[in-house]
Amino acid sequence: MNGKYVVIIQCDIAHRRCSGFACTNVFYNKEGMFENYDNETKYISFTCGGCCGKSVAAKLEHFAKKSRKADNLNKDDVVIHLSSCMVTDNHHYDRCPHVDYIKSIILKKGYKTVVEGSYLSKRATQKREEGIYNSY
Repeated sequence: MNGKYVVIIQCDIAHRRCSGFACTNVFYNKEGMFENYDNETKYISFTCGGCCGKSVAAKLEHFAKKSRKADNLNKDDVVIHLSSCMVTDNHHYDRCPHVDYIKSIILKKGYKTVVEGSYLSKRATQKREEGIYNSY
């Protein structure tokens, strides 16, 4: 997957107890969901802003303005990952009930590439396979 920037949007509630280290680490190590990005791809993350995720619109506008000025970036150069804490059933919470709304905001703001997932722990994956956690 190509992109000059990867943006990871993390659940605001999960962020209160999660530093985002695992998602950031797999990005920089080019593992899992990020194995196909090159070393030139830049990374930024922010939270959805809290339920219902409406502040994603303002945060994406701010990102677009700053990245256009700093890197002459256009929205086609951006891949947005909705973090695993938002799109999977995991030890934080179940899948965010606002995921489809947040995706609609992202698409309305002109970003075309949205990926569900970031870091997938082995233990949570095992629990999904065992039926302990839901799979989507």
